[in-house]
Amino acid sequence: MTDHITTEILDKLKACSTATLTTQLFKRNFRQQFLVGLKPLNANAGSFAGEAFTLRFIPSREDKDWDLGDLKKRGEDNMQWEAIEAIAAGQVLVIDSRNDPRAASAGNMLMTRMMRKGVAAAITDGAFRDGTEISKMPFPAYCAANTASTRPAYHRAIDMQLPIGCADVAVYPGDIIVGDSDGVVVIPRSIAVEMAHDSYEQEHREKFLFTKIDAGAPLWGTYPPNDETLKEYGEWRERNKAAE
Repeated sequence: MTDHITTEILDKLKACSTATLTTQLFKRNFRQQFLVGLKPLNANAGSFAGEAFTLRFIPSREDKDWDLGDLKKRGEDNMQWEAIEAIAAGQVLVIDSRNDPRAASAGNMLMTRMMRKGVAAAITDGAFRDGTEISKMPFPAYCAANTASTRPAYHRAIDMQLPIGCADVAVYPGDIIVGDSDGVVVIPRSIAVEMAHDSYEQEHREKFLFTKIDAGAPLWGTYPPNDETLKEYGEWRERNKAAE
């Protein structure tokens, strides 16, 4: 994998809100990298940042999938389980479920396996099952819905570590995925380093600008800042660097 991404870069991205990241992406002409409609089952699981590990589903079909009533064969010819065992610590599982929530993309057993392996998060544009259990886990899991229906009813895992679409956003293996309580953003790997530095600086700048708006300053000249406000920010930044 080219463009080595250090822990420091991931930590900086993790410290930035998805709103800040999408702003920085927009400045670089990436209009929509936010996975619209996906929410964390546990909003208190915390933010994350990690490399994308992709998994793609197609519709299930009776002659290709096991007998839907024979759960003893669950582990046979199962790309989903292969992906769960292959994904590494720090990576993010991103599942292309074709925006279809009629059957679950995974449940709490697979989430627990990934969590114990150190996987950073799991994401699907479909549904997860066992939502109550997952909502109590300290593991970021994002989906469009919760359903009890088992995956083979509508989905077959067909390949992994290839480009996919998730919530109508292109995701390539190795892209950097960042999530917070608001949702998930996909950052092209080639710009992740510059994104980390610029987004981290924007977080600090907007923290200062918020204090001015909160104190009654007008939007004009404050947000975005004019030269005078930027000068104030520079002085404020120097005073507060020791606290970082």
